[in-house]
Amino acid sequence: MAYSQFTLSKAKDQFQLQIDETQDLFSTIKGIQISDLLATILERYVPLALAINTEKARSEMIVAPILLEFREMAEPKISLFSGSTFNVDKEKGLAGPVDFIISSSPNQLFITAPVIAIAEAKNENIIRGMGQCVAEMYAAKLFNEREGNSIPTIYGAVTTGDHWKFLKLEDGTVYIDVKEYYLVNVDKILAILLSMIQ
Repeated sequence: MAYSQFTLSKAKDQFQLQIDETQDLFSTIKGIQISDLLATILERYVPLALAINTEKARSEMIVAPILLEFREMAEPKISLFSGSTFNVDKEKGLAGPVDFIISSSPNQLFITAPVIAIAEAKNENIIRGMGQCVAEMYAAKLFNEREGNSIPTIYGAVTTGDHWKFLKLEDGTVYIDVKEYYLVNVDKILAILLSMIQ
């Protein structure tokens, strides 16, 4: 089984997690200035990505540029992996490629300390993407424990590119932010991502 086969309910039950949907996780975070380059890319290519309307187009033309901007802002603190294989526990279904993983290490050759898992919503369905995201977050938690990485909180995001929902895994509870963020607030999306690595 791959990460994408998990529903939120299946991940909750299999990994004995609690789900809390009542928290406003990032309301105090203020937006930050985005680069002219990102603004130009989004202005030019978001309409095309939305017109093509495939997960691949949204990933390449919206999500990847945002995450590259995030990497530039956070450098040299993080590394960014796209489509990498993240085999943690095949028996539990925690294996296969992930959409994006962010590590709190500058090592770009292999994943060493995953802190953020980003899953792209299938068929633009944010809720359907949550199971995959939670499974990846749980795998990151297991990975860190095995490697001796003292990272108590793992974050996640499910996105369609123009729509983002953030999650946090801590002490056996998955907190799903009550708010959703949209591309018009990309400055806030980037600020939230930066807050996750501080």
